[in-house]
Amino acid sequence: MNKQTKRTRSEAAKQSVNRPSREEAEDAVRTLLRWAGDDPNRQGLLETPSRVVRAYEEWFHGYLEDPYELLQKTFEETEGYDEMVVLKEIPFSSHCEHHMAPIIGQAHVAYLPTNKVVGISKLARLVEVYAKRLQIQEKMTSEIANALQDILQPKGVAVVIEASHECITTRGVNKLAVNMVTSRMLGAFRDNSSTRREFLAVIGNPANR
Repeated sequence: MNKQTKRTRSEAAKQSVNRPSREEAEDAVRTLLRWAGDDPNRQGLLETPSRVVRAYEEWFHGYLEDPYELLQKTFEETEGYDEMVVLKEIPFSSHCEHHMAPIIGQAHVAYLPTNKVVGISKLARLVEVYAKRLQIQEKMTSEIANALQDILQPKGVAVVIEASHECITTRGVNKLAVNMVTSRMLGAFRDNSSTRREFLAVIGNPANR
């Protein structure tokens, strides 16, 4: 599947969602407040529905952005640079799709360029676009790596994400200070153990912490 097909399917998926109005969204918040056992008409909660909707606009703005379009501008004047490009410790906040609870963590992204590179701010933006959607960490890890591979066609891509999930730290098993680590290695990072070790050494191998 080429990148255009992926983008077309992504746009089609977004268009198929019947997005409610702001008023309907605020009414839904009032319903949840009543479900929680409180009165949405009391003074302290009167503005809560509009605040929650505005917060949702920030938390989930990734649905309005196309990560493939984000990576379209590349640079080819690299003077033959073909070593690893790493952006590490990119902070992000997301929400799990199972409980809509926060996921707080950091991402490490690397690639081995062929004949083009992308601005480093775009790597951080790429993480942001996928983070600002309902996610599971495994999916987010793959999405970031696959987008980089599809657009840049590098020799390899590596993505490692470390995150704390409030769905297990504040509910359910209530286990504090638990971090989940996921990785996706493509190309040289998967096939060449020395390349993979170099990347893990640069980011301070999370598995050894």
